[in-house]
Amino acid sequence: MASNPPMVVARDIHKRFGAVEVLKGVDLEVELGKVVCIIGASGAGKSTFLRCINHLERPDLGYVMVGGELVGYRRVGRRLHEVKERELCAARAGIGMVFQRFNLFQHMTVLDNVAIAPTLVRRLARGAAEARARALLDRVGLAAKDGRYPRQLSGGEQQRVAIARALAMEPRVMLFDEATSALDPELVGEVLDVMRSLAEDGMTMIVVTHEIGFAREVADEVVFMDGGVIAERGPPAEILRAPKSERTREFLARVL
Repeated sequence: MASNPPMVVARDIHKRFGAVEVLKGVDLEVELGKVVCIIGASGAGKSTFLRCINHLERPDLGYVMVGGELVGYRRVGRRLHEVKERELCAARAGIGMVFQRFNLFQHMTVLDNVAIAPTLVRRLARGAAEARARALLDRVGLAAKDGRYPRQLSGGEQQRVAIARALAMEPRVMLFDEATSALDPELVGEVLDVMRSLAEDGMTMIVVTHEIGFAREVADEVVFMDGGVIAERGPPAEILRAPKSERTREFLARVL
């Protein structure tokens, strides 16, 4: 029997900002239910690549498919044409993203932050959206704080709300862009625990992270990026314990 197609396919992704070529041809496939952790030094192109997956950054060359569908483009013959904003928003609805900064609506309660997108984008009835939001807040350990505002929460709590908000759209894949980098060290664990539970439940995840211990424990594949390309990739035991690339070894020697 033929295997299922990958959930995420990125092909030959290039991205330039002015004179700086940030991505120089990145290819990546992520199977359904797998966790890929992307590591590397600052400036390697990790976050830019992640933003290209949901078309927050438009690739200069290459394309991304999620669930077998192009993101940001439609194919006409052999050419790709950018889609209109409505079609792009529909594609993004299936791609959850959690940022370094929490990006919560400060004037809304925790419950409203989680419930708003399903009501506006998926046209879910308000009562149903709130019920799902409460269930997700319970999952991330914040059911008792649904009436609070973001400013009344710790950084770790705000990030857990951001995860619940992304999950409210029932995404097919979750993207995490250094989700713990803005947190005080004592708050990192509570966010990583939620991410571990998602991995255990079979969520397809692409995680840009400096948390090497998390990558070692949770990832199915570790990708090391350097200078806008994937320099090395493989199982955590291989990449983190016995990397083949000298550049990977140098990086790990600094962060471990």
